[in-house]
Amino acid sequence: MVYRKIKVGQSKIPMNQSPILWQPSKDFIEQSNLKAFEKWLSEKKGLSFQNYNDLWQWSVDHIEDFWESIWEYFEIIHHSPYESVLSSHDMPGAKWFDGSTLNYAEHIFRQKSESRPAITFYSETNPPINISWKELEQQVIAIRDYLIIKGVNQGDRVVGYLPNIPEAIICFLAVNSLGAIWSCCSPDFGVNTVIDRYTQIEPKLLITVDGYQYGGKCFMRFDEIDQIRAALPSVKETLFIPYCEQNSSGLSDASLWNDVVSATNPSEELEFTPVPFDHPIWILYSSGTTGKPKAITHSHGGVLLEHLKYMAFHNDVHPGENFFWFTTTGWMMWNFLQASLLMGATTVLFDGSPGYPSLGTLWKLADAIPLHHFGTSAPYLTACMKRGLNPLNDYDLSNLRSIGSTGAPLPPEAFD
Repeated sequence: MVYRKIKVGQSKIPMNQSPILWQPSKDFIEQSNLKAFEKWLSEKKGLSFQNYNDLWQWSVDHIEDFWESIWEYFEIIHHSPYESVLSSHDMPGAKWFDGSTLNYAEHIFRQKSESRPAITFYSETNPPINISWKELEQQVIAIRDYLIIKGVNQGDRVVGYLPNIPEAIICFLAVNSLGAIWSCCSPDFGVNTVIDRYTQIEPKLLITVDGYQYGGKCFMRFDEIDQIRAALPSVKETLFIPYCEQNSSGLSDASLWNDVVSATNPSEELEFTPVPFDHPIWILYSSGTTGKPKAITHSHGGVLLEHLKYMAFHNDVHPGENFFWFTTTGWMMWNFLQASLLMGATTVLFDGSPGYPSLGTLWKLADAIPLHHFGTSAPYLTACMKRGLNPLNDYDLSNLRSIGSTGAPLPPEAFD
């Protein structure tokens, strides 16, 4: 029998019967999104469940009914109806919600509100910035118009070499609204790392910054950008964003961000191109540790339903809350982070080192904003544990409702 280490005075508890660290209160349960979904299933579908395990069992035993209930519960905006929920149980070849057309970004903007910012941005060197939903929408319109002028169409690939800044989200939403396909690498990636990824997908347009900041320093990337562009003959246009040096004149033959966003027509409305359920939304990549990175394609509809399900029922995100995940644009958690906008939450971005000027930087951020949902990596939590940090005593985390850990296995003691 394997036992976990426990405090003196406790009896030994087998590993599969670990001590319960936290339980939700009755009020917490009753106000949760999952409870609201359970009540909806009872009222609309005549289904009742004794406990969570029964609800889960139904979801895996009746997968078509479950996913159709997700579609209906979240009132998916569709421009043509589906013919069937699932065409076949055989893989490959199974098609979900075949015949339907929709757009992921359209579901983001149905949450727009004047009462809360869409994005809050923190970095190592700059004061926090709040971006309103109106500002977000106007800049997405501007970038969308720019993409159209430059010949980007549905199915074309647009790639970024961008840090975790609001402009990256703006560009993704503009690309997505058109039905074009997004892919992104962080500017701390080396030249070959980027080329190995982007040569596989033949992008039409590149969006880049001049450099990135980390640990109190700025790292300029002009040479790397030139090499990347030279290796991608499919790239016909480049959009340049001054980041490290706000007055940077940019790259040769590149459009300047400020010129593009200042050309917005205030009366113009954001339009969305409906695409099939399985139309690609973005291309991610494997790590490349066993050969060249493998391109991984996700779909508009699949990502939309999964993001709504996860944000609502797993993370229990509510409108008006602040949702944060420490990530770079080269990690899939950056794509996931934007799903908080689907729930009417404010997406909180941080660009820089989690250890600068101290390892408590992110906990300080959680206190200051305040954060309701805090996402990070297992190595960060483990590092905080080894350093002896005690965030609960050092910061006011009373508003924090969930902590997420991804990227590596989390040791039990770090979880505790």
